[in-house]
Amino acid sequence: MSKSRKRKRLLQDDGGDSKSPACNGSTISGGDPYPELLRPTVDECRDVRDALLSLHGFPPEFASYRRQRLRSLDGHDTQCSVDSDEEEESVLDGLVKILLSQNTTEANSQRAFASLKAAFPKWEDVLVAEPNSVENAIRCGGLAPKKTVCIKNIFSRLQKERGSLCLEYLRGLTVEEVKTELSHFKGIGPKTVSCVLMFNLQHNDFPVDTHVFEISKALGWVPKTADRNRTYVHLNHRIPDELKFDLNCLLYTHGKLCSNCKKNAAKPRAKVASPDDCPLLGFSGLV
Repeated sequence: MSKSRKRKRLLQDDGGDSKSPACNGSTISGGDPYPELLRPTVDECRDVRDALLSLHGFPPEFASYRRQRLRSLDGHDTQCSVDSDEEEESVLDGLVKILLSQNTTEANSQRAFASLKAAFPKWEDVLVAEPNSVENAIRCGGLAPKKTVCIKNIFSRLQKERGSLCLEYLRGLTVEEVKTELSHFKGIGPKTVSCVLMFNLQHNDFPVDTHVFEISKALGWVPKTADRNRTYVHLNHRIPDELKFDLNCLLYTHGKLCSNCKKNAAKPRAKVASPDDCPLLGFSGLV
Protein backbone atom coordinates (compact mmCIF):
# COMPACT_ATOMS: atom_id res chain seq x y z
CA MET A 1 0.00 0.00 0.00
CA SER A 2 1.35 3.44 -0.94
CA LYS A 3 2.17 6.05 1.70
CA SER A 4 -0.65 8.30 0.50
CA ARG A 5 -3.23 5.51 0.76
CA LYS A 6 -2.01 4.54 4.24
CA ARG A 7 -2.23 8.14 5.38
CA LYS A 8 -5.75 8.44 3.96
CA ARG A 9 -6.77 5.31 5.82
CA LEU A 10 -5.47 6.66 9.13
CA LEU A 11 -7.31 9.95 8.71
CA GLN A 12 -10.53 8.46 7.34
CA ASP A 13 -12.22 7.95 10.69
CA ASP A 14 -11.40 11.48 11.77
CA GLY A 15 -13.05 13.21 8.88
CA GLY A 16 -9.99 14.60 7.14
CA ASP A 17 -6.50 16.00 7.28
CA SER A 18 -5.67 18.61 9.89
CA LYS A 19 -4.52 20.92 7.09
CA SER A 20 -7.71 20.59 5.08
CA PRO A 21 -10.52 23.17 5.21
CA ALA A 22 -12.55 20.72 7.26
CA CYS A 23 -10.31 21.42 10.23
CA ASN A 24 -10.67 25.16 10.00
CA GLY A 25 -12.79 26.48 12.84
CA SER A 26 -15.04 28.48 10.52
CA THR A 27 -15.83 25.36 8.49
CA ILE A 28 -16.65 22.91 11.25
CA SER A 29 -18.47 25.39 13.47
CA GLY A 30 -20.17 27.84 11.10
CA GLY A 31 -23.83 28.34 10.25
CA ASP A 32 -26.22 25.40 9.93
CA PRO A 33 -25.70 23.84 6.48
CA TYR A 34 -29.30 22.56 6.51
CA PRO A 35 -31.33 25.45 7.99
CA GLU A 36 -34.61 24.17 6.52
CA LEU A 37 -34.20 20.72 8.07
CA LEU A 38 -35.84 21.14 11.45
CA ARG A 39 -34.71 17.77 12.76
CA PRO A 40 -33.83 16.42 15.14
CA THR A 41 -36.34 18.14 17.35
CA VAL A 42 -35.81 18.47 21.08
CA ASP A 43 -38.43 15.78 21.67
CA GLU A 44 -36.75 13.42 19.18
CA CYS A 45 -33.40 13.85 20.88
CA ARG A 46 -34.91 13.18 24.29
CA ASP A 47 -36.96 10.19 23.09
CA VAL A 48 -33.98 8.56 21.35
CA ARG A 49 -31.83 9.18 24.43
CA ASP A 50 -34.44 7.62 26.70
CA ALA A 51 -35.02 4.62 24.40
CA LEU A 52 -31.32 3.82 24.19
CA LEU A 53 -30.80 4.42 27.89
CA SER A 54 -33.58 1.95 28.64
CA LEU A 55 -32.01 -0.62 26.31
CA HIS A 56 -28.32 -0.28 27.17
CA GLY A 57 -28.12 1.66 30.41
CA PHE A 58 -25.46 4.33 30.46
CA PRO A 59 -22.24 2.94 28.88
CA PRO A 60 -19.81 2.21 31.74
CA GLU A 61 -16.76 3.18 29.67
CA PHE A 62 -18.02 6.77 29.65
CA ALA A 63 -19.22 6.90 33.26
CA SER A 64 -16.10 8.59 34.64
CA TYR A 65 -16.35 11.36 32.04
CA ARG A 66 -19.99 11.83 32.96
CA ARG A 67 -19.12 12.21 36.63
CA GLN A 68 -16.44 14.76 35.74
CA ARG A 69 -18.98 16.78 33.78
CA LEU A 70 -21.39 16.75 36.71
CA ARG A 71 -18.65 17.88 39.07
CA SER A 72 -17.70 20.63 36.65
CA LEU A 73 -21.31 21.81 36.46
CA ASP A 74 -21.46 21.79 40.25
CA GLY A 75 -18.45 24.12 40.33
CA HIS A 76 -15.87 21.67 41.66
CA ASP A 77 -12.22 21.86 40.69
CA THR A 78 -11.85 20.48 37.14
CA GLN A 79 -8.51 18.85 37.98
CA CYS A 80 -9.62 16.70 40.87
CA SER A 81 -12.77 16.88 42.94
CA VAL A 82 -12.05 17.30 46.64
CA ASP A 83 -14.84 14.92 47.59
CA SER A 84 -13.76 12.12 45.26
CA ASP A 85 -10.76 9.85 44.92
CA GLU A 86 -11.26 9.82 41.15
CA GLU A 87 -8.62 12.01 39.54
CA GLU A 88 -9.52 13.57 36.24
CA GLU A 89 -7.70 12.42 33.13
CA SER A 90 -5.29 15.01 31.78
CA VAL A 91 -6.13 16.62 28.45
CA LEU A 92 -2.97 15.22 26.87
CA ASP A 93 -3.74 11.70 28.11
CA GLY A 94 -7.22 12.04 26.65
CA LEU A 95 -5.89 13.23 23.30
CA VAL A 96 -3.45 10.31 23.05
CA LYS A 97 -6.23 7.85 23.89
CA ILE A 98 -8.42 9.32 21.17
CA LEU A 99 -5.62 9.12 18.61
CA LEU A 100 -4.94 5.50 19.52
CA SER A 101 -8.63 4.66 19.16
CA GLN A 102 -8.73 5.51 15.46
CA ASN A 103 -9.37 2.63 13.07
CA THR A 104 -9.35 -0.03 15.77
CA THR A 105 -11.55 -1.57 18.44
CA GLU A 106 -12.00 -0.06 21.87
CA ALA A 107 -10.32 -3.06 23.50
CA ASN A 108 -7.26 -2.78 21.25
CA SER A 109 -6.92 0.95 21.79
CA GLN A 110 -7.10 0.50 25.55
CA ARG A 111 -4.39 -2.15 25.40
CA ALA A 112 -2.27 0.12 23.23
CA PHE A 113 -2.53 3.01 25.69
CA ALA A 114 -1.75 0.77 28.68
CA SER A 115 1.22 -0.71 26.83
CA LEU A 116 2.49 2.76 25.90
CA LYS A 117 2.29 4.00 29.49
CA ALA A 118 3.96 0.83 30.78
CA ALA A 119 6.86 1.26 28.35
CA PHE A 120 7.08 5.05 28.82
CA PRO A 121 5.73 6.17 32.20
CA LYS A 122 6.31 9.84 31.33
CA TRP A 123 5.35 11.51 28.05
CA GLU A 124 8.84 13.03 27.97
CA ASP A 125 10.10 9.46 27.54
CA VAL A 126 8.02 9.11 24.38
CA LEU A 127 9.37 12.40 23.06
CA VAL A 128 13.00 11.22 23.17
CA ALA A 129 12.36 7.56 22.34
CA GLU A 130 13.19 5.98 19.01
CA PRO A 131 10.09 5.66 16.81
CA ASN A 132 10.49 1.89 16.59
CA SER A 133 10.22 1.60 20.37
CA VAL A 134 6.99 3.59 20.43
CA GLU A 135 5.61 1.61 17.51
CA ASN A 136 6.27 -1.66 19.34
CA ALA A 137 4.43 -0.38 22.40
CA ILE A 138 1.27 0.54 20.49
CA ARG A 139 1.34 -2.10 17.78
CA CYS A 140 -1.67 -3.94 19.22
CA GLY A 141 -3.80 -0.88 18.37
CA GLY A 142 -2.99 -0.99 14.65
CA LEU A 143 -1.43 1.61 12.32
CA ALA A 144 1.45 1.93 14.78
CA PRO A 145 3.89 3.77 12.45
CA LYS A 146 1.38 6.49 11.50
CA LYS A 147 0.09 6.93 15.04
CA THR A 148 3.65 7.12 16.35
CA VAL A 149 4.51 9.90 13.91
CA CYS A 150 1.35 11.78 14.88
CA ILE A 151 1.96 11.50 18.63
CA LYS A 152 5.65 12.42 18.43
CA ASN A 153 4.88 15.39 16.17
CA ILE A 154 2.34 16.69 18.69
CA PHE A 155 4.77 16.22 21.57
CA SER A 156 7.60 17.92 19.67
CA ARG A 157 5.46 20.94 18.84
CA LEU A 158 4.17 21.20 22.39
CA GLN A 159 7.70 21.07 23.81
CA LYS A 160 8.96 23.64 21.31
CA GLU A 161 6.07 26.10 21.62
CA ARG A 162 4.91 25.62 25.22
CA GLY A 163 8.05 24.35 26.93
CA SER A 164 6.32 21.31 28.40
CA LEU A 165 4.17 18.36 27.40
CA CYS A 166 0.90 19.66 28.79
CA LEU A 167 -2.43 20.71 27.29
CA GLU A 168 -4.10 21.89 30.48
CA TYR A 169 -4.01 25.45 29.19
CA LEU A 170 -6.85 24.46 26.84
CA ARG A 171 -9.21 24.41 29.83
CA GLY A 172 -9.15 28.18 29.92
CA LEU A 173 -10.00 28.63 26.23
CA THR A 174 -13.34 28.94 24.46
CA VAL A 175 -14.61 26.23 22.13
CA GLU A 176 -13.51 28.18 19.07
CA GLU A 177 -10.11 28.88 20.57
CA VAL A 178 -9.63 25.17 21.34
CA LYS A 179 -10.55 24.25 17.76
CA THR A 180 -8.11 26.78 16.38
CA GLU A 181 -5.33 25.69 18.74
CA LEU A 182 -5.66 21.95 18.09
CA SER A 183 -6.02 22.41 14.34
CA HIS A 184 -2.39 23.59 14.32
CA PHE A 185 -1.23 20.08 15.22
CA LYS A 186 -0.68 17.84 12.22
CA GLY A 187 -2.84 14.72 12.34
CA ILE A 188 -5.59 16.11 14.57
CA GLY A 189 -8.87 16.23 12.68
CA PRO A 190 -12.36 17.56 13.52
CA LYS A 191 -13.63 14.42 15.25
CA THR A 192 -10.59 14.26 17.53
CA VAL A 193 -11.02 17.93 18.42
CA SER A 194 -14.69 17.40 19.18
CA CYS A 195 -13.94 14.37 21.38
CA VAL A 196 -11.39 16.36 23.38
CA LEU A 197 -13.94 19.15 23.79
CA MET A 198 -16.66 16.81 25.02
CA PHE A 199 -14.74 14.27 27.09
CA ASN A 200 -11.77 16.17 28.49
CA LEU A 201 -12.83 19.81 28.52
CA GLN A 202 -16.50 19.28 29.48
CA HIS A 203 -17.81 21.45 26.66
CA ASN A 204 -21.20 20.79 25.11
CA ASP A 205 -20.00 19.41 21.79
CA PHE A 206 -21.30 16.52 19.71
CA PRO A 207 -18.62 14.45 17.93
CA VAL A 208 -19.63 12.58 14.79
CA ASP A 209 -17.98 9.20 14.45
CA THR A 210 -19.02 6.48 12.00
CA HIS A 211 -21.82 5.18 14.24
CA VAL A 212 -23.33 8.58 14.98
CA PHE A 213 -23.02 9.53 11.31
CA GLU A 214 -24.78 6.45 9.95
CA ILE A 215 -27.58 6.46 12.52
CA SER A 216 -28.20 10.18 12.01
CA LYS A 217 -28.63 9.64 8.28
CA ALA A 218 -30.88 6.63 8.85
CA LEU A 219 -33.08 8.63 11.24
CA GLY A 220 -33.41 11.45 8.73
CA TRP A 221 -31.64 13.92 11.00
CA VAL A 222 -29.38 14.88 8.09
CA PRO A 223 -29.77 14.30 4.32
CA LYS A 224 -28.52 11.03 2.86
CA THR A 225 -25.99 13.10 0.90
CA ALA A 226 -24.57 14.78 4.01
CA ASP A 227 -20.88 14.44 4.77
CA ARG A 228 -19.51 14.08 8.27
CA ASN A 229 -18.46 17.71 8.70
CA ARG A 230 -21.87 19.10 7.70
CA THR A 231 -23.50 16.51 9.93
CA TYR A 232 -21.36 17.72 12.82
CA VAL A 233 -22.38 21.35 12.31
CA HIS A 234 -26.08 20.57 11.84
CA LEU A 235 -26.37 18.28 14.86
CA ASN A 236 -24.52 20.73 17.07
CA HIS A 237 -27.04 23.37 16.06
CA ARG A 238 -30.08 21.16 16.60
CA ILE A 239 -29.31 19.02 19.67
CA PRO A 240 -29.83 20.76 23.03
CA ASP A 241 -26.64 21.19 25.02
CA GLU A 242 -28.01 19.33 28.02
CA LEU A 243 -28.65 16.20 25.88
CA LYS A 244 -25.47 16.14 23.81
CA PHE A 245 -23.19 14.10 26.05
CA ASP A 246 -25.58 11.28 26.96
CA LEU A 247 -27.09 11.07 23.47
CA ASN A 248 -23.68 10.93 21.81
CA CYS A 249 -22.38 8.18 24.09
CA LEU A 250 -25.57 6.16 23.63
CA LEU A 251 -25.66 6.49 19.83
CA TYR A 252 -22.01 5.40 19.67
CA THR A 253 -22.69 2.40 21.90
CA HIS A 254 -25.84 1.42 20.04
CA GLY A 255 -24.07 1.67 16.69
CA LYS A 256 -21.46 -0.81 17.92
CA LEU A 257 -23.96 -3.29 19.34
CA CYS A 258 -27.01 -3.17 17.06
CA SER A 259 -26.73 -5.22 13.88
CA ASN A 260 -29.57 -3.24 12.34
CA CYS A 261 -27.79 0.09 12.84
CA LYS A 262 -24.24 -0.88 11.95
CA LYS A 263 -22.70 0.66 8.87
CA ASN A 264 -23.18 -2.54 6.90
CA ALA A 265 -26.84 -2.92 7.97
CA ALA A 266 -27.96 -2.28 4.39
CA LYS A 267 -26.81 -5.78 3.50
CA PRO A 268 -29.59 -8.41 3.33
CA ARG A 269 -30.61 -9.90 6.66
CA ALA A 270 -32.06 -13.33 7.35
CA LYS A 271 -35.13 -11.80 9.00
CA VAL A 272 -36.80 -8.42 9.24
CA ALA A 273 -35.87 -6.61 12.42
CA SER A 274 -38.59 -5.47 14.79
CA PRO A 275 -38.75 -2.59 17.30
CA ASP A 276 -38.05 -5.20 19.97
CA ASP A 277 -34.66 -5.78 18.33
CA CYS A 278 -33.88 -2.08 17.88
CA PRO A 279 -35.90 0.71 19.55
CA LEU A 280 -34.83 3.17 16.84
CA LEU A 281 -36.94 1.28 14.29
CA GLY A 282 -39.94 3.06 15.77
CA PHE A 283 -38.57 6.46 14.78
CA SER A 284 -39.12 8.14 11.45
CA GLY A 285 -36.59 7.07 8.85
CA LEU A 286 -35.88 3.58 10.19
CA VAL A 287 -39.29 1.98 9.86
